[in-house]
Amino acid sequence: MKKFLFFSTCLLIITSSSCGQSLRDLKKQAEDKLKETQIQGGFSEEEAGKALREALSNGASKGTELVSKTDGYFGNPKIKIPFPPDAKKVEDKLRSLGLNKECDDVILSLNRAAEDAGSSAKAIFLQAIQDMTITDAINIVKGGDNAGTEFLKSKTLTALVEAFKPIIKTSLDKVGATKNWEFVITRYNKIPLVEKVNPDLVQYATEKAIDGLFVKVAEEELLIRKDPIARTSELLKKVFGN
Repeated sequence: MKKFLFFSTCLLIITSSSCGQSLRDLKKQAEDKLKETQIQGGFSEEEAGKALREALSNGASKGTELVSKTDGYFGNPKIKIPFPPDAKKVEDKLRSLGLNKECDDVILSLNRAAEDAGSSAKAIFLQAIQDMTITDAINIVKGGDNAGTEFLKSKTLTALVEAFKPIIKTSLDKVGATKNWEFVITRYNKIPLVEKVNPDLVQYATEKAIDGLFVKVAEEELLIRKDPIARTSELLKKVFGN
């Protein structure tokens, strides 16, 4: 049926075009005409765009809700924020000296700060989704399992850093992370012969919080692509079911 429609469209264009027009141009016009009405999978471009916006809005909203609740980060091993990598030796050394609680307090406060910042991502995501073009939507629908998440990352990362950083900084102070961090770093740096360290805790927590957020958004996107139960509207079932 598609082949018949394709060649019929070609014939129509040929009869209304100048004789000097190339066959390649005619073929492209026919393909463009078909693309206006239907894309592979049995849904229109308009439907693809609406479904993608709905899917990403659902995924972004659910992802931000999950990370911004208590233990959204701390209680999830996939996104729980540990000691900064370049301070891992600090943690190991202090734990060997019996300062387990102090190290645990730092980790807990890092994750609490990330949870405080999580909800600020929703408005940023929704604006990026609203600005999405039809071409963006089609490419995402036909793309890989995390194509939508990668699109959001490319469009929102800078804005997320700007939004998260001051919230993280304020939250780190509020939950005692700054105080806990200064305590463990001071204790470590007083140990004879150790190399002094003092990573930027705000920058580290901001980066890890955003990384964890995209992990959750990607999981929600995958559910819609793979799990029929997660397709909560007829439009999502039509587009992603194909």
